[in-house]
Amino acid sequence: MSHSSNDKRKPHGKFATRLIHFGAEIDEATGASSVPLYQASTFHQADLEVSPEYDYTRSGNPTRQALEDYITVLEGGTRGFAFASGMAAISSAFMLLSQGDHVIVTEDVYGGTYRLLTTIMNRMGVESTFVDMTDIAQVRAALRSNTKAVFLETPSNPTLKITDIAEVAAFAKEHDLLTMLDNTFMTPYHQRPIELGIDIVLHSATKFLGGHSDVLAGLAVVANESLGRRMKQIQNGLGNVLGIQDSWLLIRGMKTLKARMEASETSARRLAQWLSEQPDIEVVYYPGLPNHPRKEIHEKQSLGYGAVVSFDVGSGEKAKKLLSKVRIPLVAVSLGAVESILSYPAMMSHAAMPREVRLQRGITDGLVRYSVGLEDIEDIIEDLEQALRG
Repeated sequence: MSHSSNDKRKPHGKFATRLIHFGAEIDEATGASSVPLYQASTFHQADLEVSPEYDYTRSGNPTRQALEDYITVLEGGTRGFAFASGMAAISSAFMLLSQGDHVIVTEDVYGGTYRLLTTIMNRMGVESTFVDMTDIAQVRAALRSNTKAVFLETPSNPTLKITDIAEVAAFAKEHDLLTMLDNTFMTPYHQRPIELGIDIVLHSATKFLGGHSDVLAGLAVVANESLGRRMKQIQNGLGNVLGIQDSWLLIRGMKTLKARMEASETSARRLAQWLSEQPDIEVVYYPGLPNHPRKEIHEKQSLGYGAVVSFDVGSGEKAKKLLSKVRIPLVAVSLGAVESILSYPAMMSHAAMPREVRLQRGITDGLVRYSVGLEDIEDIIEDLEQALRG
């Protein structure tokens, strides 16, 4: 990473400190308190015999580089990459695979990842097997002679199933498989998969990292230099890079990650508890609840429970009624913002998944997903109560 040789500028201290002092927070040329926007597509080459650090923004740009170094510091990897969206990051990671390869995937994976694997990667000759990754025996049973990778999502979206990261990473290493993990829900504040043996960590940075519902972005961090070189080749070859303005917005959003996550999680814990006491709610999914399956596994590998609470109101009719009556949350796709967002997975995030597949995975017609924002929790609960009872 291209940090100043001055020790004061090297990332150090605990996570909250690294969020603010990540190595590029002060512009070396001017002392500006913010990373400059290098709004340039190309760079003058003073000497053709000497390769410059930057020549063309698709291949590299100082503003985007600051962001890529920033997420690398936070995840504890060796190299980071910024993409045009979370799916651009995920699809780029899958481009490490080749025709004839096979990948084992968390069964209730994000709908966009499911769609990528079942409508695009399959046409490229990359096969997928979706398994309940909470059961390592199922992961082992899915292994084939052409298996090359394992894709994890924990907690999964939207039922928040917990996969034992270290256990799956150990299995993968045993069989020389690449491991990729979608860390969108937890962020590096709560969960750092590279430290548990994962090769590539992926984010829809549109969500908690950006945090303000105003930027579309994806990030990837790799565990070693050789993967870094391969991912760089893919990013440069596909050209699905994050724009300069969006890179700057994401850096700005990430600085408040800890404060936002802590406040939203405190409210999410209260909301999950309140929902679990309501007679007309069939089931509540939240890793912080005492009865959440594999809660102890989650606590072993994560420092918090996150800000997403899913719950089943019993039917599609009741879910739609709830969505029409709430006043505080945005009724929208996405999550992880300063405002609360209430989603309906059956018709939003998992619309790409056939209904029978969706139902097999517990994504029922009555399931809704609440991403808790920064509003007052008393107001959030009061609003939900009127919407459920009204």
